[in-house]
Amino acid sequence: MTLRFEASAEDLRNWMKKDEPVAIVLWHNRLFLSSEIVRRYRQGRPVYALVSASQDGAWLTAFFATAGLRTVRGSSSRMGREAANALVDVLRAGHDVGITPDGPRGPCYELKPGAVIVTRRTRTPILAIGGEFESAWRLRSWDRFYIPKPFSRVRMRCELITADELSDRDAALQRLHERLVAINPDRDQDRGAT
Repeated sequence: MTLRFEASAEDLRNWMKKDEPVAIVLWHNRLFLSSEIVRRYRQGRPVYALVSASQDGAWLTAFFATAGLRTVRGSSSRMGREAANALVDVLRAGHDVGITPDGPRGPCYELKPGAVIVTRRTRTPILAIGGEFESAWRLRSWDRFYIPKPFSRVRMRCELITADELSDRDAALQRLHERLVAINPDRDQDRGAT
């Protein structure tokens, strides 16, 4: 409640896109922002987040439930095909989905193809999410998870990648990776490569 969130007018327009389902894509270490995204910008649209099928995913499912998000269980390493099919079904039903393309175990900032595969199958646009933290703690986890410090500023970013821009799979993977890296600056860590 003490955090100060900022976003440009263009970011806000992208956040508020509600005329069709979207895939909200953000790096795993920025998951802290997910509840704020739904609360501030996606009210009235159910959002289903892809959560690991592992036991570690259970706590995240409980957290998301308190924040108003629903979950689809699975990952690239466990139940990947089932999870992708479930996300396709959710998008076709007219709901938004949330995907961390480097989760659940990394490596950090290494884009896995699931988000692009799902959105290409449904011709769904991607909202690429960024967050820059004025002051934050970093956990000693594989992704160096961010927890913003109270009373600090968070610069939120949101870029729209249209369904047409996703038509070429390899170009879409490259574009999504480049955009996510650009809108999520880290001062103290190398960014992974695809």
